Amino acid sequence: MVKKIPIAQMIEQTTRNLFFTGKGGVGKTSLACATAVALADRGKRVLLVSTDPASNLDAVLETELTSEPRPIAGVPKLFALNIDPEAAAHDFRERLITPYRGVLPFTVIARMEEQLSGGCTMEIAAFNEFSHLLGDTQATAQFDHVIFDTAPTGHTLRLLQLPKAWDGFLTTTTGEVSCVGPMAGLQQKREMYTATVDALANPELTTVILVSRPESSALKEAERTRKELHSLGLTHQQLVVNGMFVGEETTDPVAGALATRGQEALTLMPTSLATLPRFYVPLRPENIVGIPTLRRFIGDLKFPEHQVHIVPQNMRSDTLLLPPLASLIDHIAQEGRGVVMTVGKGGVGKTTIAAAIAVELARRGYPVQLTTTDPAAHVQASIGKSVAGLTVSRIDPEVETEAYRKEVLNTAGRELDAEGRALLEEDLRSPCTEEIAVFRAFAQTVAQGSQRFVILDTAPTGHTLLLLDTTEAYHREVTRNANRQSPEVMELLPRLRDPHFTRILIVTLAEPTPVQEAERLQNDLRRAGITPYAWIVNQSFVHTPSREPILQVRGRNELPLITKVQLLMPGRTFLVPWVAEIPVGEDRLHQLTEAGSISQNESSVV
Repeated sequence: MVKKIPIAQMIEQTTRNLFFTGKGGVGKTSLACATAVALADRGKRVLLVSTDPASNLDAVLETELTSEPRPIAGVPKLFALNIDPEAAAHDFRERLITPYRGVLPFTVIARMEEQLSGGCTMEIAAFNEFSHLLGDTQATAQFDHVIFDTAPTGHTLRLLQLPKAWDGFLTTTTGEVSCVGPMAGLQQKREMYTATVDALANPELTTVILVSRPESSALKEAERTRKELHSLGLTHQQLVVNGMFVGEETTDPVAGALATRGQEALTLMPTSLATLPRFYVPLRPENIVGIPTLRRFIGDLKFPEHQVHIVPQNMRSDTLLLPPLASLIDHIAQEGRGVVMTVGKGGVGKTTIAAAIAVELARRGYPVQLTTTDPAAHVQASIGKSVAGLTVSRIDPEVETEAYRKEVLNTAGRELDAEGRALLEEDLRSPCTEEIAVFRAFAQTVAQGSQRFVILDTAPTGHTLLLLDTTEAYHREVTRNANRQSPEVMELLPRLRDPHFTRILIVTLAEPTPVQEAERLQNDLRRAGITPYAWIVNQSFVHTPSREPILQVRGRNELPLITKVQLLMPGRTFLVPWVAEIPVGEDRLHQLTEAGSISQNESSVV
């Protein structure tokens, strides 16, 4: 039995800077907000910052935030802000280009603006804001603690690698222009970048808090993060296990399965991860929104039944008999080929849903390729052993970047002299090259949907939107330069917009933040001319036959959110229930597609 040390003990002895990171959906934002509230309640002045492109600090704190610190009502010493990547990129572009307006020819200015319009500029611009808060001590001198609610793991690792990546790039680059504009604009930041690297690596200043659920995949991801951050010099790390179900003595079979699954995952966690200081937060039946709930969130491990908002009994689960995943697959299979993309907030189960759809289509005799654009990919682990007719692959950033470099050097660099080739090689060493290489691979993968089913497990929402935004930018560019681009790139955006070729499936949990984020994603996709095909409510407790009070209340609290999803996608909302056995391997993934096919008499959560 693992000793459960409440997270409140961690808060008593913490450093000035805190980073909450981990696999998407493990509760980083809730924990960051609750920790910030707890420290402010202890008399500390606290600044809470989100570096997540898909930030939901506003929703959890019930406060509309901007890029400037804003006081949080009800917590006198707490301030919060969002680093808005788009706004940061706009300001970054203007700072770099304004001094040259009226000095350089219009065509040169236009080329600079074009260079600064990509996703890489957005990333480095957001990093500038992040560095200002961490590397410039005067910027946050009035605060006792600065807490960063970071993006899901893949983006976080990229963000935390940037201090060294860009510092190294500035050290070796001799040209006047980089992929993010004039080098002089970056050189001016070098001192701040160095201070940022030093602050990240100082254990007396900074603590990295790895957040995980008591699940094997989340703990493996936490170990991968631990290892990579340790290699970057961020050695002061702690582990918080969120959503621990306290039900060791329960006789309820569903609750018992939940408790056993969590305990087994902790027992089998990677050895190096198990050596970190470890703290626990109990599974809560309520949705973590608002200051009162945040104050309860990191309290004791007892079920605060008298404090929990319960949906009225007259709202019954048997009014929400949504079709199972198998019904959705019936519709998808009618086309015989095409692309299926699972999108949504990190941690909602996109990988599992993508794997289940791929397995079921392959079992029906269709050729299927399952792949991912997610830096934290787990598709192969979800499938387990090989499945007839199913190919599993991954768009690996390192592999694609190296292949792209070689191709450019063998084509564009073939006729260059030694000096020109050296400048080209220098440009290809920049962190921006990876974005272009991954985009090309994405386009090539989508093109394969003309011969088979391609199931794409995409990255968490922020990265996905960045990818789709890059698609739009690339489409405009290749329209002007069609003779230099492959047909896969030329045809990508039309294929994404064709509902008979591409089916976009929005995956969510029946919780406020994932539903809100999914709604925002749907609106963004529609603005890009891409219409989602269906919504999937995953890991639902609404029909789970449990008599455990916590799980019953969780099920009841899902009802209004599922109703909202039905209104957002009438007639195309599907339900996947929480299942006792982890859906890994062909047989369990197949069972997951059938789960949820119930009658009204079998609905017993309320």
